[in-house]
Amino acid sequence: MKTSKEYKQSLKQLQPNIYKFGELIKDVTTHPATKRTVEGHAQIFTAAQSKEHQELLTTTSLLTKKRVVRYLSILKNANDMIANVKMKRLMFNLTGTCTGGRCAGFNALNAMWAATYDIDAKYQTEYHTRLRNWLQHAQEQDIALAGALTDPKGDRTKSASQQTDPDMSLHIIKEKEDGIIVRGAKVMICGVAAANELFIMPGTGYKEIDKDYAISFAIPRDIKNLTIVETRHPSDVREFESGFDIPVSMGGITQAYLLFDDVFIPNERVFMNKEHEFAVRAVMNFVAPYRAAIGGCVAGQGDVMVGAAALMARANGLSEKVFREKLTQMMINNETTFGMGIAASALGAQHPSGVWTPNTLLSNVNKVHVATLPYDTKRIAQDIAGGIAETGCLPSCKDLDDPRYGELLKKYLKANCSGETRAKIARFIEWLTIGAGVPGCMHGGGSPDGAKLLINLSTDMNHFIDLARNIASIDEEIIVASKNKEKK
Repeated sequence: MKTSKEYKQSLKQLQPNIYKFGELIKDVTTHPATKRTVEGHAQIFTAAQSKEHQELLTTTSLLTKKRVVRYLSILKNANDMIANVKMKRLMFNLTGTCTGGRCAGFNALNAMWAATYDIDAKYQTEYHTRLRNWLQHAQEQDIALAGALTDPKGDRTKSASQQTDPDMSLHIIKEKEDGIIVRGAKVMICGVAAANELFIMPGTGYKEIDKDYAISFAIPRDIKNLTIVETRHPSDVREFESGFDIPVSMGGITQAYLLFDDVFIPNERVFMNKEHEFAVRAVMNFVAPYRAAIGGCVAGQGDVMVGAAALMARANGLSEKVFREKLTQMMINNETTFGMGIAASALGAQHPSGVWTPNTLLSNVNKVHVATLPYDTKRIAQDIAGGIAETGCLPSCKDLDDPRYGELLKKYLKANCSGETRAKIARFIEWLTIGAGVPGCMHGGGSPDGAKLLINLSTDMNHFIDLARNIASIDEEIIVASKNKEKK
């Protein structure tokens, strides 16, 4: 497996195709817009080789029986999935932020492991063999893999093929003997700047008329005719930022828009080609492990917020015991999402392909919690920290270092510690709660409303009614006639 130095070198060898603020980023490992997310992902490579974390971050390859990083493995059983949840929590503990250039790719890989098996079973295609060959190569190279599902979509009332502009979802424009050519975009994709390759999946289910949009493939990040545009964040590097104004030097979230302008994908890297009836199944394969594991992600950052809030209390001269009830609630929030993720993992089932799929109902219940509880945790962290962290009323590091008035600022920021230390803690909490340190809790991995829809679809209401009838000894049938409003 690669060292962090070898990982960074592999990114340097990619052809530049990432832009931000109109500038081509020639080296993602050193550019201010991307270097911190690279440093965050680099910690995975370091931790995977450490005695302390190796057991959690690595596993035995299903293909070669060699030790590989867990992010490039197939989930074989409940223990593998539980380790995935724990791994996501650990990475937030180590970096304070998202390492999305690994987790979404990991989920896409496992989702398509099952989907390709099912497609081959029906059509006698070779997708699963292609995926196995690609995965073995990926494991040998120890690549960082990002995953991409979300399409621009356009008018939400129309399907992909009904859009005025057919490029509003990524689609095939031409089939060749040796591959396919695709056009369109994937948007709001996490961790692309830190990835060697990108795993593309369909973003939703499709009907026969939309079959050109049912595609999946893996590509090098610097493939020809792919342009990547990094998004702006609330706490992006500003012109004068330095010192504590950059609160986390070893981690940072990045998302990007992937613009496919007639990109050629060779057959050996294509894992779905117009098999539209399997698109929604592939998405559901992705949703279950992602929504289970994200409970570990937000719990991991919640751990950091508990620590930061308690540290600010001490900096203000107060014992954290003053805020015991609030800190306890933060911990309850963290363990709720983590525990739901573990439960969903444990109560899953094995697909015929050998991949383990978490419990769909519990995974989606977890997604609903993830869309609410972390925001409560952030609110409490701000409450404990006070206005210095929540209102943005904090001078910059450059001002604190100014020879004319910096010492006075430090004097008036002082409490139970130096003014500079107190400012550093405040800026960190600001970053965690309203800045770029905020993970995609609400819509990352899909919307909470979408999760609620799946919860309803996974629930047999008549079964619950029968339970109540049996216990209460009610024999009479109670039927409610459907009421259709008359059209005027």
